[in-house]
Amino acid sequence: MPRTQLAVHPKNPPISIPLQGLEPQASPVAATAPPPAMAHLRLLLSHSRRHTQPHRLLPLFHFSSDANSSSSYPTPPPIKPVSYAPKPQPPPDEAAAPPTPESPSAGSGADPTLPRRPQQPMPPRQWTRQEARFVKDAAPAISPVSYPSRVAPLPEDRPAGGEGEPEAEEGLRGEGERILMDAARATRSIFGMPVEEEQVPYPTLIPVVKRPQKVAIDLVDAIRLVKTSANEKKRNFTETVEAHVMLGVDPRRGDQMVRGALTLPHGTGKTVRVAVFAEGPLADEARAAGADIVGGDELIEEIRTGGGKLSFDKCIATPMFMPRLSKVARILGPRGLMPNPKLGSVTTDVSGAVKAAKSGRVDFKIDKTAIVHVGLGKVNFSEESLRENIGAFVHALLLAKPVGLKKTSKYVGYVKKFTLSSTMGPGFPVTIPSLSVAADHYNKVQVS
Repeated sequence: MPRTQLAVHPKNPPISIPLQGLEPQASPVAATAPPPAMAHLRLLLSHSRRHTQPHRLLPLFHFSSDANSSSSYPTPPPIKPVSYAPKPQPPPDEAAAPPTPESPSAGSGADPTLPRRPQQPMPPRQWTRQEARFVKDAAPAISPVSYPSRVAPLPEDRPAGGEGEPEAEEGLRGEGERILMDAARATRSIFGMPVEEEQVPYPTLIPVVKRPQKVAIDLVDAIRLVKTSANEKKRNFTETVEAHVMLGVDPRRGDQMVRGALTLPHGTGKTVRVAVFAEGPLADEARAAGADIVGGDELIEEIRTGGGKLSFDKCIATPMFMPRLSKVARILGPRGLMPNPKLGSVTTDVSGAVKAAKSGRVDFKIDKTAIVHVGLGKVNFSEESLRENIGAFVHALLLAKPVGLKKTSKYVGYVKKFTLSSTMGPGFPVTIPSLSVAADHYNKVQVS
């Protein structure tokens, strides 16, 4: 098969172009248009005629007609080693000095006539928390700084008559001027008349003086002092001798409730009006015993429609009237007049209950502070009568002691404090042994 060789440049190797695939074929399209490979070849030949320099793609083309032969690339030219002159080293003194913009470093290759662009300092890198964990000494080094110790000058170090004396004199002078100004301000003139302002004293704390605790005394001495204090004060009425007992019980517990009733040997000293709720023979018996008011349903209706006005001090009822008294329980209950079987005011022995109420029956009950308040006579009673009434009350108080209150003694832990006083007089504490003697004496008299 014919072969065509083309030499473009003496340095380039010859290019062999096979023409095997370029023969025209018996096709109507091939007769009119050249094949693509022929068009590329003509373009390459026209380019080589215009430019004497070899094309950058020519060394890559190598055409061979022998399909079985292996294609070999041209051998690259040998590379010659190039040696450069060693870089001159500056003297030791100049090595430490940083290079200035006017004197460029040797071997840099920059033109010394051109101005150099000033280099911007690189900002310090901000380490993140995760990076700082794996980088040692990431934070900037902090050099320790020491300051000289300051010592206050001692009095002996100050020179005599130094700078401190003028300052002290100025302070005293200013204090004197302030005192004079305050004194001049205290007196002012109104319409030409000097008026002195009132000097308000500086507030001071007044210590609280506690009252001395009164010492418990004997019962007879306490009765004598109560009568004396009541007689010194002239009253328009006869005062009542009252007993106030502080008990060691818990009023919130139902098993420690203290309540009871007793008949004083010498009475209470005041007239008691008794009302009895009864019908038939029991009503006649109550009238015969001295009851002030006796009635049934009409008395209940009168109390309910009376607007809270009551004309009696004690209330006694028979058992059959207890369900009917529920209509007026809100009126009688708060005043302590509601009949109660435990107090003996609900009974079929109407005459005995009326006589006991007339002779001086007293009901007592602890309040929410575990204190019992009760009246035991008048100040015009004799000392022996008051002593017997107080002994009867103490005896009834011991009988009403709760079973759940477990103490070794009948007084210790139960009766904490016993105070005797008049209606408007001071109180006098009484000793427990003297109360025990009075209660034992009343018990012996009652048994005999």
